[in-house]
Amino acid sequence: MNKANILTASALILSGMLFSGCQAIGDIFKAGMWSGIVIVILVVGVVLYLISKAGKKSD
Repeated sequence: MNKANILTASALILSGMLFSGCQAIGDIFKAGMWSGIVIVILVVGVVLYLISKAGKKSD
């Protein structure tokens, strides 16, 4: 193989590794985003429940 072929093959292998790494990081952030959304919804639900219970006790 000459220098141009080695350089081309190296560039293809390197870009393939980098793009697969970016995909993995993107998947991690998507999972983190969804778990964050679920946690926020649960916290808001608990706060609303506590507020509704506190309102009923004062009646």
